[in-house]
Amino acid sequence: MTAVAAIDLGASSGRVVRGIVTDGNVHIEEVHRFANGPVRHRDRLHWDLPGLYHEVLAGLRRAGGLASIGIDSWAVDYGLLDPSGELLGNPVCYRDSRTDGITPADGLYEINGLQFQPFNTMFQLMAEPLLPQASQLLLIPDLLSYWLTGQRGTEYTNATTTGLIDVRTGQWSPELTRDLPPGLLPALRHPGDLAGTFKGIPVTAVGSHDTASAVVAVPAETDRFAYISCGTWSLVGVELDFPVLTAESRAANFTNEGGVDGTIRYLRNVMGLWLLQECLRTWDTSLEPLLREAGTASGAVFDPNDPVFLPPGDMPARIQQWCGKTMTRAEIVRSILDSLALAHRDAIADAQRLSGKEVDVVHIVGGGSHNELLCQLTADACGLPVVAGPAEATALGNVLVQARAVGAAHGTLSDLRKLVLESQPLRRYLPR
Repeated sequence: MTAVAAIDLGASSGRVVRGIVTDGNVHIEEVHRFANGPVRHRDRLHWDLPGLYHEVLAGLRRAGGLASIGIDSWAVDYGLLDPSGELLGNPVCYRDSRTDGITPADGLYEINGLQFQPFNTMFQLMAEPLLPQASQLLLIPDLLSYWLTGQRGTEYTNATTTGLIDVRTGQWSPELTRDLPPGLLPALRHPGDLAGTFKGIPVTAVGSHDTASAVVAVPAETDRFAYISCGTWSLVGVELDFPVLTAESRAANFTNEGGVDGTIRYLRNVMGLWLLQECLRTWDTSLEPLLREAGTASGAVFDPNDPVFLPPGDMPARIQQWCGKTMTRAEIVRSILDSLALAHRDAIADAQRLSGKEVDVVHIVGGGSHNELLCQLTADACGLPVVAGPAEATALGNVLVQARAVGAAHGTLSDLRKLVLESQPLRRYLPR
């Protein structure tokens, strides 16, 4: 029996999870959960990284008896260090408006393979006033790893979301980084590499982009699957061996992100359950009664990826304005779920068409796998069976990469996925 700690940071909460890996089984237990969210200060949205670090330390104290520690988080955001290694300021949240109006230069997609998102790291750096003072940039998981270990590096899967990696070589692109200060970007690490030690415990690089870890834990029986890592965002796509860099792929806004073991996560970002989370925050109410009502409600369909839905604020008002009609709360919830299901369908159909990879099943992992209505609507829209679960895919993927690194698990991604398939509860939805 081997115990490891997965530090799993999301945009609305974080937790420290203790993972136990034995022959043929993986089990996780949450030992510490804490709130997270951007804080507005002087017209900027910031993350409280020192506060998150304090909570991480509290969680590690509760975890105890560990063979390894691994960290994953949301992508693209970063902290800047001064020449003495001190943080220049709390990192800015990707939902901040400072990148509004930025447009991509021609030829970017052929190098980095990323769909255009105005908040990608490369565009944030264009609006970064602290850049001239910075000695080095660390993405969020790498910053926390540095504070734990004193060692700096950049984990590869998360680095591919910055827009600064050449997707063909898997290295920092000389062309895309030539205008950045020399030495700003640390050397790359890969999942399974040793990142340093904390009080004698190895800190292992995992798929530090949370979606990379989640895809590790997709309980697929064959390679003919599509995945939806469904939480604040829906990351919808397929797993490939090589990137797709065609003009058609770029026009369809598909991204080629690095995965564990050299895979490519070929996917489209869909706005996801952020829409529902913001509605609930505005209404100050619970979800379950609204989901029951939404099951028989009729709503409207809107484009969840319209940029109007990206910032925090009164989401119900924006949805009703987009749809041009007044709706009840249950109708708004149904509208969100119908619109997400159709966006899932479109992304999966496009992924198959553009990559040439056909799929027989859709796996929904993450918190959205608990939403039975969304899972059924997605199966209906796609005309494919949906396997829902595990909800804790990100933490499980984090744990499994660590377990393999310390010798408690073995084999390929297929072997790791078999552990999830055999030890985690799953639910199947057939299309109606």
